[in-house]
Amino acid sequence: MKPTNVIKNFVNVAAAFVVSAVSVATASYADWQQIGVMGDLNNDGSASVADLVIMTQHLNNQKKLTNQNMYRVNNAYLGINGESFQGEQYFCTADINSDNKVDVFDLILLRNYVANSWAEPLWQWFDETPQETTATSEIATTTTTETVSAETTATTVANSPDDTLISPPIDDLTKNIPSQGEADIVIFYVDFPDCKYETDFSAEQVEEIAFGAENADSSSYPFESISAFYSRSSMGVSQIKGKAFRYTAKENISSYDNDKQKLLKECCKAFEDSADFTQFDGDKNGVIDATIITVPKESDDDAWWACAGPSGLDGFKVDGMKVGHLITGDCEITSASDCSGFVSSYSHEIGHGMGLPDYYRYNSGSDFEGLHGLAGIELMDDALSDFGAVSKLHLGWYTKNQINVYDSSLGKQTYTLGGSQTENANCLLIPCGELDSKYHSEYFVVEYNTNDVNNSYMRDVYYNNGSGIRVYHVSAETYDNGYWVAFKYESGGSFDNGRRFIRITNDTEGYDNYYHTGDVIDSSVSGFCWYDENQSETVDPKVKITVGELTENGYSITVENT
Repeated sequence: MKPTNVIKNFVNVAAAFVVSAVSVATASYADWQQIGVMGDLNNDGSASVADLVIMTQHLNNQKKLTNQNMYRVNNAYLGINGESFQGEQYFCTADINSDNKVDVFDLILLRNYVANSWAEPLWQWFDETPQETTATSEIATTTTTETVSAETTATTVANSPDDTLISPPIDDLTKNIPSQGEADIVIFYVDFPDCKYETDFSAEQVEEIAFGAENADSSSYPFESISAFYSRSSMGVSQIKGKAFRYTAKENISSYDNDKQKLLKECCKAFEDSADFTQFDGDKNGVIDATIITVPKESDDDAWWACAGPSGLDGFKVDGMKVGHLITGDCEITSASDCSGFVSSYSHEIGHGMGLPDYYRYNSGSDFEGLHGLAGIELMDDALSDFGAVSKLHLGWYTKNQINVYDSSLGKQTYTLGGSQTENANCLLIPCGELDSKYHSEYFVVEYNTNDVNNSYMRDVYYNNGSGIRVYHVSAETYDNGYWVAFKYESGGSFDNGRRFIRITNDTEGYDNYYHTGDVIDSSVSGFCWYDENQSETVDPKVKITVGELTENGYSITVENT
């Protein structure tokens, strides 16, 4: 029979397999040949971070896909339901969900493929007639379910086979910037008649620094741009886009020191006729996701210290759009080769716009740091490093199979934690009692943090190779005061020294307070206890973590009851 070039989407059913090995009936076809995988945009045979970068650049209008990295061309195409289309057809490997367009939903699926080292294969079939046969095959299980003795037996617990993104727990809070998908931000780079920038930048230059493509060779890496930083941290789930405007205010800066709304309205009105502000609404809720007003560093630091919050202009609209989150600050771009301060500071403030609180303490004398030591690096604390596992969990940047939950009824369990900056990133939750379905309760979060990619700046600052296991103590309950929904124990007041939204165990000023092979974490470790009625960490969790070997797949850790 004459071969025909027919492409078929072959759906991998491994994700649907039930626990334990089973025999299944299969159908075989003659002359199947795998010709690629969905999401392989650079034609290297796999779906990887490189493809995530290509798709992100395409969606950000930075570098559009071409036929070379977007399409496979064949004389005929066999659809997923068996329908055939004759003639030359273009099959888009970037259209992962097969809805005839490439958008954020394809990016999310690609991110899941990359995170789990799996992608839907493309097959070429050279026989028009299926040859029906019956065969049996052994299906590999995804979770070990051998009989467990709570006292003596350890079972290796793998991730759940569900690679869909979790719904962002942060969405239950009052916030303006979406943490999944596209977020569109306005930047007003403003100076004043009496307060000028040392080095002036055009709107186009500011826009490139804020929303430019990834550049690992940049002297400001990993803070070469807000967009690149967020894309790496979220594995492509969060796409920060926007536009910058250069503006000189009408009055001297002092007239705006205590009236940021006045400056916001002035900036919006100045560009309302020339710009379309409806484009800055990633979640399509009729509200501009966020507006950044940045001013020269020679301003009054007390008045213009970087901060974020709701604009408070409920009755004000520009192009029919309400103004959502307002971020202000004096984070001037130092030079074209040094934009790290600008990018890191506003990346931190955008985290607030997504709903995260500060992790540093407000009322603690000279020591405001919330998470100490090398293991304490976090963008919402020091603003010089990546988001940690707790932030990524609440922002919805994990798939369901990247979140393991310790079940004390199963006895001793062993997990492998992939590096936080790798495609195998995941975390383990150890709940205090029943885990809230939205993660708004008390629990430990365990992750293997590494010092590369978005954490490379802190590595260079400390001149060390510090990395390892770290354990967060989280109390993520929320409250609603009728106007604002927030984390009940976020930093401020008595929460600085008592019960807090986030702490780390072994929270010391020490040089290296990560855990490594052979370390044991139990109630004897500072901070590895639940809160008591006085909001102090004194209650024994009756759990022990033993850190195992570090391999190319990450750290193994064993958890057991005590």
